[in-house]
Amino acid sequence: MVLRSQAAAGGTTGTGPGRRAWPSAWQGSLARSGGMMCRMSQFGSSFSRRDLLRMGAAASALPWACSTSSQTEGAAKRPNIIVTMADDMGFSDIGCYGGEINTPVLDSLAANGLRFRSFYNYARCCPTRASLVTGLYPHQAGVGHMMSEFRKDGEPIPSYMGNLNKSCVTFAEVLKSAGYTTLMSGKWHVTPAEGSGEKVDRSNWPMQRGFDKFFGTIHGAGSFYDPPSLTRGNEPEDPGPDFYYTTAIGENASQFIGEALDENPDAPFFLYMPFTSPHWPLHAPEEAIAKYKGRYDIGWDALREERLQRMREMGVLDGTAGMSDRDPSQVPWEEAPDKEWQARRMEVYAAQIELMDEAIGQVVDTLRERGELDNTLILFLADNGGCAEEARESWKALHIPTETYAGEPVAVGNNPEIMPGAEEDYQSYGIPWANVSNTPFRYYKHYVHEGGIASPLVAYWPAGVTSTGGWTDHVGHLIDIMATCVDVGGATYPETYGGNAIEPMEGASLAPVFTGDSAKGHPEGLYWEHEGNRAVRSGNWKLVSKWSQPEDGRWELYDLEQDRSELNDLAAEMPDKVAELVGMWDAWAERVGVIEWRSWDPR
Repeated sequence: MVLRSQAAAGGTTGTGPGRRAWPSAWQGSLARSGGMMCRMSQFGSSFSRRDLLRMGAAASALPWACSTSSQTEGAAKRPNIIVTMADDMGFSDIGCYGGEINTPVLDSLAANGLRFRSFYNYARCCPTRASLVTGLYPHQAGVGHMMSEFRKDGEPIPSYMGNLNKSCVTFAEVLKSAGYTTLMSGKWHVTPAEGSGEKVDRSNWPMQRGFDKFFGTIHGAGSFYDPPSLTRGNEPEDPGPDFYYTTAIGENASQFIGEALDENPDAPFFLYMPFTSPHWPLHAPEEAIAKYKGRYDIGWDALREERLQRMREMGVLDGTAGMSDRDPSQVPWEEAPDKEWQARRMEVYAAQIELMDEAIGQVVDTLRERGELDNTLILFLADNGGCAEEARESWKALHIPTETYAGEPVAVGNNPEIMPGAEEDYQSYGIPWANVSNTPFRYYKHYVHEGGIASPLVAYWPAGVTSTGGWTDHVGHLIDIMATCVDVGGATYPETYGGNAIEPMEGASLAPVFTGDSAKGHPEGLYWEHEGNRAVRSGNWKLVSKWSQPEDGRWELYDLEQDRSELNDLAAEMPDKVAELVGMWDAWAERVGVIEWRSWDPR
């Protein structure tokens, strides 16, 4: 076996932006803050993992409690809002949701905030982002699938344009109209990138959709050392040789916050910080990976059981949520070949998540240093469940590099002869570890069973979340984030924008949930469709179908109050309930423009 050499990835360095032509990867550079070392020392000296996860008296002793008087004085200002999101991360990965991965920053936000047991995303990168930034179902925003335009009888299908349409507004556009400074650092992925082979519309880039400052990628994936479509504002930037994308997202977000407070100190700011971590490829610095050496030698079966036990102890799930079977395509750990390589895959994945946590911590440090932490609402979620895609040598696309930044060849595909992590390889953690990430649920990214759409949601806001350290059973969805931003930001959602009629918001504000009050919820139901996979949740009932084999589109019915893991299909026993929910789903699908999967013109 070969352990590929690692690129130096401790942070960005240099003196300014270099430029190169589309669609190569770009970026400018920033200096790295030392604040993380201080914060990690505080955690290490005061709190064990179990202490951080227990809710109660310990919460007041956490580092977040060390606010300054200026934070209290600033409480009269409308809150700053930060929406940050992981990419392809499962429900049980982070520490405060039962995972063994070291996430002290997120754990502490949870210990001083509120966690949702039943929050939902939209099963895939593009539709989730389209829904999140607009407060609509993705089809209403023009992103019914991914970044490709579909046609029927030669005519474009409005709900499958592969691009944000002009019938929606972004949360940046709404909040900017309300006086917020609007910032973004991270992955955009709601419009095609140059070089992707699709029609490019720069009018849908972040700076043209409401953001005052932008650093990040337009495209949806790529090397963490040299990501394609890396952009600052509207211009490409060269990442340089000592670059790691996750770290750079945190650094740029922190810089933007400082600039916003300096330039307009009386205005609140809105920051959208969507990471590409821990989406494939498996890329992380060797020193970060080394922390997990040996941790995953127990294998996927034992780790799933370990996580479920911890989730029950913490209150993420109760005893009614059973463990789903190991994916039938996978062997028991005892029979697995290439155990060293298999464990290494999960070690790199864990390192990617810990580095994301550190990047979020850098932003928290900046808020604390500027006296803004107590008056900032921070929402953390994931865009879909763990990803079971196995990287293949045959993969070819804009986000699949053929060479490193330095011009060395890249080995693409899951090859047990190469230990993942370095810029010179391009691998994924695959089916068995995605099964762990989504413990105890069934299925993965792409699908709308709980394993594909159940997301952590951590809400932290000292001035606005009163039930700190607790859990809520309130059922929430991506569409609620826009409504929440409008509510807490004192904004007005428009009926028209830029001369275009705007679709009404679909979601409901989560702000009442933060204070323990009753919230509207979704009596009309919540709905999903992606690649023919369909679902509706109404109250505790969920009707769901998987388009592909072995289900072949058959409807399944579950009582999630008694069976969150979707193990006891009640469809045959309750045909009337099935018919009721099918009728609801059909009416929704017609309203938002869902078409039968693969019924469009051949591309």
